[in-house]
Amino acid sequence: MVLLLGFLFIVASVTLVFMAFPKAEVKQTGGVGRSIAALEAMGHTATPELTAELQRPFSERVLEPFQERALAIGRRLSGADNSERIYRKLELAGNPPGWSVDRVVSMKVIGAVGGLVGFLLFSFMLDFALLTRLMFVAAGALVGYMGPNMYLYQKAYDRQAELAKELPDAIDLLTISVESGLAFDAAVQQVARNTSGPLAAEFSRVLQEMQIGNGRASALRALADRTNLDDLRSFVSAMVQADAFGIPIAQVLRVQSSEMRTKRRQKAEEKAQQVPVKMTVPLIFCILPTLFIIVLGPAALSIMSSFG
Repeated sequence: MVLLLGFLFIVASVTLVFMAFPKAEVKQTGGVGRSIAALEAMGHTATPELTAELQRPFSERVLEPFQERALAIGRRLSGADNSERIYRKLELAGNPPGWSVDRVVSMKVIGAVGGLVGFLLFSFMLDFALLTRLMFVAAGALVGYMGPNMYLYQKAYDRQAELAKELPDAIDLLTISVESGLAFDAAVQQVARNTSGPLAAEFSRVLQEMQIGNGRASALRALADRTNLDDLRSFVSAMVQADAFGIPIAQVLRVQSSEMRTKRRQKAEEKAQQVPVKMTVPLIFCILPTLFIIVLGPAALSIMSSFG
């Protein structure tokens, strides 16, 4: 069985090598190499056109073809609506630099192969039984496949927490700017210019969408769709209704600011009420046993010596 698994691992390695180096590229590289060798043997210098193929960086010659093969496999394995779901996750995560739908799909396949190979080698080091090894390797492939999704989920969670933290202060600044005489668009620009963080970036994107021709309501609705924050959704809904019915923006912003402050205070009180419950587990399993050992340990030793 060990020999069979080793043979399967060798076959998988050879397959990955052929995936990384397409046949057409190997033939072309071989022909270019022979031409350069012939020119050097004749005492001539190879032209830049011939040496350009061999001077390409490693990422273009190996990594990009391998990523394209992984992308093709990932598209076959995923469903028809997989691209939309990944795009939604990227929007919630704030579109991390260098991340796209195609990259996420290819990284899932590469992560599955890497997790399978890594956990297989690790299982040989731990000397697992056959069934345990198969389950361990399957778990490694699953972890590698779900790795990009878990990364995007964590990025989106952290980003939503930052948005919830920055929203009350941003609405206060919007209220002050509008009450001082600025229009709503100029007030949003002030918030985007004088603050930092994901909320400032979102407000900048709202302004850019308005500059390219989108209406204020559609730009604000797009802002709400890019987040999972209920407070931000209610704020956008209030702004859209105020714009539609002609309600003064300053009055709506003042009410929204008061509600945001109240909700922040309520969330702080809720977390404060959760502290005693969360302290129960470490108190029972970590602090009390140590306290019992310190207090009752000398008495137990004295009793043992007396009876001994």
